[in-house]
Amino acid sequence: MKVDTLLMAPPADIARRAEELAATGVDGLFTFEGPHDVFLPLALAASTGCDLYTNVAIAFPRSPMHLAHLAWDLAAASDGRFSLGLGTQIQAHIERRYGSSWSSPVGRMAEWVAAIRAIGARWQDGTPLAFEGEHTQHTLMTPAFDPGPLPGGPPPIWLGALGPKMVALATAEADGLLIHPFTSDRHLADATLPRITAGLADAGRSAADLTLVGQSIVACTSDPAKQADLDLAARWMIGFYGSTPAYAAVLETEGRSDLHPELRRLSREGSWEEMAALVDDDLLDAVVLRGDPAEVAARIAQRYAGTADRVAMSTPGGIDDADLAALVTEVHR
Repeated sequence: MKVDTLLMAPPADIARRAEELAATGVDGLFTFEGPHDVFLPLALAASTGCDLYTNVAIAFPRSPMHLAHLAWDLAAASDGRFSLGLGTQIQAHIERRYGSSWSSPVGRMAEWVAAIRAIGARWQDGTPLAFEGEHTQHTLMTPAFDPGPLPGGPPPIWLGALGPKMVALATAEADGLLIHPFTSDRHLADATLPRITAGLADAGRSAADLTLVGQSIVACTSDPAKQADLDLAARWMIGFYGSTPAYAAVLETEGRSDLHPELRRLSREGSWEEMAALVDDDLLDAVVLRGDPAEVAARIAQRYAGTADRVAMSTPGGIDDADLAALVTEVHR
């Protein structure tokens, strides 16, 4: 199982930070749509030799043509080690943060994937560009704007998916599926993995046709004195995710459906510290992989061995490079 970690630092420090992370032995580096651009850091990390991917780039504020060009150039810069991870976000962020339009997210994502593939087929094989969907159309590609084929072919498209409809789309059309980091052993076993299995069967595909990226919130340290701070950061993340209706199913699986309305109310008030305080130890242990590197590696294996091709670690409280290196070694072992 490959192990991936978040690449995040001030833009001026990204190249150095990418080299430091690569030195820990991680297999991949990913970015997320946060306080900085999601694509630029990966361009600066292209020489590290690590696999690279967006986890995730928000699709709808960008046209499929923008996404195709970004993915193509990053794949070229990294010798084919880039994968385009896409997600939908929620309506409020699409409309009020990005100033874009929101409608039928699963249907639109299906069109974005198909459109990016059509653009890639034009660049890779010279297939005429004639994509006309309900939400986007791409029918013009002149030689001046054609970057030409890539040695390894078009970069893979991975989709972030949690709900049944998006999982069905990912298993039918995508090259990979990014399991949401807000999950638990029980929700993974009872909901997510059965949906993936059923989706692949319905699409006539096998597990080998889909790169499965298992994600988890991780609070890992070899210093017991730091564990409480890392746990607090993880509680904050659980509170944030638990306040979002799309992720309430995880709380329901853990018998904590009553928590979602209260978290949602507090999020609207901006009471982030109170939200974290509502996450008790039982819920923390159910969702977060926590402890020293050996303990976390064992939990990663318990949750994902035999199912995921790689694991992406979300570390809201951070992780020391020495602990990251020890964790990677343990997982690889």
